[in-house]
Amino acid sequence: MKQIIYVMRFKGQAAPVAGSATVIKATTSAPSCTVTTTVGPDGVGAVLTPNAGGNAYFESEVRITGETSFLESGSIRFGDVNHVLRFCTVGQGYLGASPDPKIKSGAVTWRIEDGEGQFKGANGYITSNFTLDEAGAVIDHHFGVIFVR
Repeated sequence: MKQIIYVMRFKGQAAPVAGSATVIKATTSAPSCTVTTTVGPDGVGAVLTPNAGGNAYFESEVRITGETSFLESGSIRFGDVNHVLRFCTVGQGYLGASPDPKIKSGAVTWRIEDGEGQFKGANGYITSNFTLDEAGAVIDHHFGVIFVR
């Protein structure tokens, strides 16, 4: 088994699905990037810097299950070829208030169900920490640990 990790910042939109009060579709993308985390006398800080390479494309369906809870399933395509991961929520995701009243903040863990291309037979987990503003703008930070054969 080979282990692959990735860290990316996805940006895009989330909007209600027509005819449903409890289903939202999210569509985001992320460029290839380098992450630099520094720990020093002032504490911790990090910078994500775009670098050479392609983009990743994320699509999901979010089903609201409570005031702050949701279930989610979807896919992530890496690059312009068929390297795809499909995932679903482990337990429930959380979306609640943030210190900024115009932004909600949340987190979710996804279990990788299957994949295509590089990810055929893959399994593992992805964690997501995200924000959602009043206009539906999403900023989503992923950390994935993927096992492939």
